[in-house]
Amino acid sequence: MLGSHHPYAASDPRTREALTTLPVYNRLPFVPVRASGCDIITTDGRRILDLYGGHAVAALGYGHPGLVDAISDQCQRLLFQSNAVALDIRARAAEKLLQVAPADLSRVFFVNSGAEANENALRMACVVTRRDKVLAITHGFHGRTAAAGAVTWNSQRWYGFPAQPFDVEFIPRDDCDAAGRMIDSDVAAVIVEPVQGIAGACDLSHEFLRTLRKRTQQCGALLIADEVQSGMGRSGHFFAVQAHGIGPDILTSAKALGGGIPCGAVLCTEDVATHFGSGDLGSTFGGGPVVAAAIVAVIEAIENGKLLENVREREAQIREQCVRGPVKRIQGMGLLLGLVCDRPALEVRNALLQFDILTGTSSDPDVLRILAPLVLDSHHVDHLAQALDALAPSID
Repeated sequence: MLGSHHPYAASDPRTREALTTLPVYNRLPFVPVRASGCDIITTDGRRILDLYGGHAVAALGYGHPGLVDAISDQCQRLLFQSNAVALDIRARAAEKLLQVAPADLSRVFFVNSGAEANENALRMACVVTRRDKVLAITHGFHGRTAAAGAVTWNSQRWYGFPAQPFDVEFIPRDDCDAAGRMIDSDVAAVIVEPVQGIAGACDLSHEFLRTLRKRTQQCGALLIADEVQSGMGRSGHFFAVQAHGIGPDILTSAKALGGGIPCGAVLCTEDVATHFGSGDLGSTFGGGPVVAAAIVAVIEAIENGKLLENVREREAQIREQCVRGPVKRIQGMGLLLGLVCDRPALEVRNALLQFDILTGTSSDPDVLRILAPLVLDSHHVDHLAQALDALAPSID
C-alpha cells in the first residue's frame, strides 16, 4: 500500500495520470465515474450531455443493454482465442458487417483500431498494384502510425519516422480537375474520408467523390474509403459512401464499430482479396470473440432500433434549431457535424461545458464538432439549442 507521502497516493486521477503517463493529451476539467444513455456522470455529481461520444466511439451511448449483455455473455463463454481457430461469433461478425457494407465488398480482415485498419489498407493497395505512390486529400486525417501518418495532412509536425514508406501527394479538397490530373498509372491508391472528421466534419462533394472513383478505375489504382469516423451509421447510412452510390475497393472501419470495445476492420472486394493468402496479414487480437460479439450487437442495435432513421431526424433537427448564438452555419452529414462559429470553437466548447454539454473541437479553429451517440433524442437537441441561444453572437 502506498503511504500518504507517496506522489502516487493522490486521490485525483488527473494528478495521478500526470505523474505516470506521457503528457500528450489535453484533459477536460472533469472526471467521469459512470455514464448512461447520452449522459456522463462525474465525480462531483454533474450530469453532462455527451455530444462528442468519446471521439465518435460511443455509437449506442453508454450502458446499452444489448451491447452490455453481448459482451458479458461472451466473456463468460470464451474470453479469447486467436485467429488460429475459427469462431462462430467471428464468422457472424464478418457476415453482419458485409451485409450492411457497400455491395461489392466481400471480405473482412479484423484489426484493433482505425490507424491499424488504414495501415493494412495502404499496404494491401501497394501489394495489389505493385506501385509506390499514394494520393490523399488535403486536410484529411488517417492515423498516427507509419503509413497512416504519411497520408495525414500536415503530419510532418509530429511524424517522427526518418522516412515515409511510399511517395505521397495531396489532392486539393473537392478539386475535381486536380484529381483528374494527379490520379495516373503511377498511383497505387487514393485514400479519402467521405466526411473529413478531424478537419471539422467537412463533407466532400458528390462530384469529387465520383471523380475519385472514376479516375482510380481508369488508371488501375485502388480507392480506399476511410470510414473510421463516418461509418457505422454516423452519416445516417451505415457508411457514408453509400449516400453517394460509390463502391470503394477497400473500406476501413473502427471507432463506433465496437461501441466502445477497441476494434477495427478492413473490408475489400474479391478482386483485392485474391492477392492475399496464409501469412500475408496478421493480428493477434483482431477479431477476438469479445470484439466480435460487440460488433454483432452494435449492428443489430442499429438495425433493430432504427437508428439510421434517428440519425437523419436528429441531423435535420440540429440544422433547423442550432444555427443560433455563435453558430453561423452547419456542415457535415448525420451526427458527424461541424458547427461553424463566429469565434474560436474552443471558446464555444468551454462555454457549452458550463451548461453541462460536451462537444469537440477540430483542426479548423472555427469549427465545433458534434459526434453524438446515434441514440440521441430530440430533447437533447433542444438542450443544445437553448444553450447556444444563451451565447450571444459576436458583434463585428
